[in-house]
Amino acid sequence: MSTSGQPQFRYTQTPSKVIHLRNLPWECGEEELVELCQPFGKVINTKCNVGANKNQAFVEFAELSQAISMVSYYASSSEPAQIRGKTVYIQYSNRHEIVHNKSPGDVPGNVLLVTMEGVEAGDVSIDVIHLVFSAFGFVHKIATFEKAAGFQALIQFSDVETASAARAQLDGRSIPRYLLPEHVKLCNLRITYSAHTDLNIKFQSHRSRDYTNPYLPVNPTAIEGINQPALGPDGKKTEPESNVLLASIENMQYAVTVDALHTVFSAFGPVQKIAIFEKNGGTQALIQYPDITTAAVAKEALEGHCIYDGGYCKLHLSYSRHTDLNIKAYSDKSRDYTVPDPSLLAAQPTSGHPAGPPVWQNPAMSAATSAQSPMPGGQVPSWDQTMHARPGFVSASGSFPGQNFAPSSYPQYSAAAMPVGSSPMPQTGQISPNAASMRMPLVNPGGASLPGQPPYYGH
Repeated sequence: MSTSGQPQFRYTQTPSKVIHLRNLPWECGEEELVELCQPFGKVINTKCNVGANKNQAFVEFAELSQAISMVSYYASSSEPAQIRGKTVYIQYSNRHEIVHNKSPGDVPGNVLLVTMEGVEAGDVSIDVIHLVFSAFGFVHKIATFEKAAGFQALIQFSDVETASAARAQLDGRSIPRYLLPEHVKLCNLRITYSAHTDLNIKFQSHRSRDYTNPYLPVNPTAIEGINQPALGPDGKKTEPESNVLLASIENMQYAVTVDALHTVFSAFGPVQKIAIFEKNGGTQALIQYPDITTAAVAKEALEGHCIYDGGYCKLHLSYSRHTDLNIKAYSDKSRDYTVPDPSLLAAQPTSGHPAGPPVWQNPAMSAATSAQSPMPGGQVPSWDQTMHARPGFVSASGSFPGQNFAPSSYPQYSAAAMPVGSSPMPQTGQISPNAASMRMPLVNPGGASLPGQPPYYGH
């Protein structure tokens, strides 16, 4: 028994070369453990800071008799084992040897996983990464990507020795300042080994390179200047433009359907594809236009506006990295208007969300739609591909004051009846002068048109 009244070891356990020590002082190191155990024999392995409170450890002796000698000594001694004046409790371990499980990042390999701290994607080009790491040997392949840990790269060497040499020299160091953009002050490298042995590079681009295959196809983004971050007058990166908009929708009091989004965004040009999805607890959508110019006009005009009156379903728009959406199903979450026959896409059942009030509609578009032949019940008219070739917007009779585009012949998708007192797409803010030629119709609460305005066709 120890002086504290608590046994230092368990008599019933089977002796083992590994002893278990408890009640160790905070951050007890290997040197302190060896100092305590070395009088009884040769210590060949230790494992410190074990347990929830980091106050336990294991010590492995070279021989079983040495471990028995230590446990027996403190079992019969009136003086307990102590480290830094704190009583340490000793017992045999259930394990017969100490095994240190290495994480995948500690197992040497020919592929390095490099995390670049203090930078964003695009701050460090793939050519700079190749320049830095090729100083240690031939770099076969590089793939860059973004993860929660930050901007990362996989770098493949020909063998483990070359990769290990690069890791030993570069881990914890910074890329030379002259190789970085002016707004980047420091780029620290944190390097571990990857479990990969051979990277699968499908094409040469600004994000991936295969230096062993000169015949690999070149992605258009590999051309200098394309999809590379541009700097504004303030030195900060500007958002690269795209023909696909990413819409984040706030204050979702009503369900936002594909038809509602098509009604809103087609006022600025032909919408090719739409996909709605949930992310981070919110609703988002991707809207694809045929060109960047149309997408830019829609983004400028609709940013900050609400789909429904009362501040409901507010739009926040940014450019997406996508350029061509892959729509596989015809459903209430996705639509491809470039497919003439919707039956060519796999139909999916609707989600059953409560329908919101009808969104604002372009009267000219609705009038044009009413002239089309009626569709069978429950079906939606397909988008006319010939609209791609329509002439530019010109003034036409029947348009609202300030509009300069001709009435469109796109099909209109109507929604459920609108609750009293709600009207779609109010003007929550002034549209920029650049988008003045594409104003949206003003609607009073309840759907009544303003004096002197054409009637509202949303009902």
